[in-house]
Amino acid sequence: MFLQGDLQMMFDALFTVGAIDPVLKLDWSEVTKEMMANPQILSDAFQMINGCKGNKDLLVQKLHMMDQRSVNYIAMEVAREFCEFQDRKELH
Repeated sequence: MFLQGDLQMMFDALFTVGAIDPVLKLDWSEVTKEMMANPQILSDAFQMINGCKGNKDLLVQKLHMMDQRSVNYIAMEVAREFCEFQDRKELH
């Protein structure tokens, strides 16, 4: 399962809940390993986010309800997507 929707809106919602800065200081390989060992948690988090269908206020509300591990992983995924997007954009 993948995150769907507006990447900027996702970033803004994650920033609103204070998830971006702490994630930059984490060991991403450890967080990724932990989430890959618990795929149902990840799937549930992605479903919850995708279910917001672009409603930033609802997304912020849902992010506040999630456990910190899931929020951290989602923030990492959004950061990765932004990096990949920037790489593709600069190649063209």
